[in-house]
Amino acid sequence: MDDRQPGDHKQTEAEFSRRVADKEQRKLRGRQDKKQSVWFGLGLFGLVGWSVTIPTLAGIALGVWADRTWESRYSWTLMGLFIGVILGCLQAWYWLKQEGQKGGSNLYR
Repeated sequence: MDDRQPGDHKQTEAEFSRRVADKEQRKLRGRQDKKQSVWFGLGLFGLVGWSVTIPTLAGIALGVWADRTWESRYSWTLMGLFIGVILGCLQAWYWLKQEGQKGGSNLYR
């Protein structure tokens, strides 16, 4: 019934131990790293918020202008909103990835 080989248990145990050790190291680094305070977290939160908000508002504004300029059965405003949100989320992902690489963390990779 059990398809595992005798050496598999040792291998999974070693993998588990390695994962626990990696998480412990990351937690200890986080506690020792004083430059990333609450203000850093709030700043990153604001950066992500604005990096999504600005392209979204720009897409809406461009869509409203296109709706007023050209007659169409499709809503340019909604398309601008959708494209702005997509671009903003991509930009936020990029910034979070960059911050994760600076800190040596593999959370965003």
